[in-house]
Amino acid sequence: MKSTFSILFYMKRNGQKSNGNVPVMGRITVNGMAVQFAAKVEIKPDYWNVKAGKAIGRAIEVQEVNNILESIKTTMTKIYRDLQERESHVTPERIKNIFFGIEVKNQMLLELFKQHNDDIHKLIGISKSTVCYEKYEITRRRLTSFLKEEYHVSDISLKEINHKLITDFEAYMRSVCGCNANTTAKFMQRFKSVILMARNNGWLYHDPFANYKIKSPKVDRGYLTQEEIEAILQKEFPIKRLEQVRDIFIFACFTGLAYIDVKNLRENNVRVSFDGNLWIMTKRQKTDIQSNIPLLDVPKQILEKYKGALPNGMILPVPSNQKMNAYLKEIGELCGIAKNLTFHLARHTFATTTTLAKGVPIETVSKMLGHTNIKTTQIYARITDNKISHDMAILAKKLETKKSKSKLDQLFECLSLGEKIALFNLPQTLSSDNDREKRMSIIWQSLSDEEKSSLWEKTFENETNFGFSENSINYKYAINQ
Repeated sequence: MKSTFSILFYMKRNGQKSNGNVPVMGRITVNGMAVQFAAKVEIKPDYWNVKAGKAIGRAIEVQEVNNILESIKTTMTKIYRDLQERESHVTPERIKNIFFGIEVKNQMLLELFKQHNDDIHKLIGISKSTVCYEKYEITRRRLTSFLKEEYHVSDISLKEINHKLITDFEAYMRSVCGCNANTTAKFMQRFKSVILMARNNGWLYHDPFANYKIKSPKVDRGYLTQEEIEAILQKEFPIKRLEQVRDIFIFACFTGLAYIDVKNLRENNVRVSFDGNLWIMTKRQKTDIQSNIPLLDVPKQILEKYKGALPNGMILPVPSNQKMNAYLKEIGELCGIAKNLTFHLARHTFATTTTLAKGVPIETVSKMLGHTNIKTTQIYARITDNKISHDMAILAKKLETKKSKSKLDQLFECLSLGEKIALFNLPQTLSSDNDREKRMSIIWQSLSDEEKSSLWEKTFENETNFGFSENSINYKYAINQ
């Protein structure tokens, strides 16, 4: 479709100045979209021709104004044509910004990425974390090295970002940087978020990620079994640092807290709640979502072990995450656990082994983990063999119980409450209900002699237990001659 472009000048009549002059305004229109601007010149109303859109007459000021307006029109037309050659989408706002020198400077990818990261850095401790900033910085550095090594440039303009560049960067991350599929997906997500910011601000009019799908395959993140938890819990460590790391890790296995949330815990986060028990009440640093967790006996004992021994209200001696994971590798070897022990494994263990496998509803687990969406919790949720065995044992017991019931018990369970009362304790005043009497007679006739005898025994038991006299029992429902 052919693009339409025009520039019109007019007087701002409601802005007349004390000297009688009126400011001249301009309007840029591109494909029906318009934007106004001040031409920064003024003219007497008598000199202005509305139809021509310019001043008329032989006065010197008329010539000066018209020269300025013609220069503006020529320059803006050139800007429009240049943009049209380079970009598929041109707006009047863009033309105006370029003309007045206020065009956004961050049209280069890495410059824009740096500005984005600087904005995150300003929000650290407010709505962003240091970890979040560092992840975006790593992505920016990886993009920098990618552009230098693969494209031989120090930066690239936003308009040059296309599908090929995106897939090339993905291949670079997988091959040169040695990242796995999920780590690469995280880098691509952060790259995409910066591109989205550029589009939302009108700095980029096409979406280079439109036909690109970020691949994030599902992986089994692992968890510890009850036996493995017990092995770590009961192990005696000769080195104090390993003992402390073990305590912190087990604490997380029974609370589900992430590393940073355990590190941030203070004495005021452990409180007696409405039920009279100790709870951990904190907010997750990652999402700022409240996470309230009742304390079980094991984490209570761990907290008691370090109570009053740490400075600044700390409740556990948490080292750096790097050291935690390194020491956990040692603990795994000493305990004979072949799995890759990391601190985050404790959070998955809490979800799977400590709670879900023992029948805690997933909605409750989701709340304790501080998730905003139960779909996130489902990533942690696994149905273990022990859980399957336990649930099937319960089902088998129910089926066996039902199967072992006598015919008399099965018939009795099928009765409504009124029929049960009528069968055992019906006052004579109700015995005139012929329909009810007929139905109960049919039930009676279906019983064996042994079951009838048992029923009589139950009848007299109820007579004694409920204080009914012999005359109050309606035998019509039990005997039908």
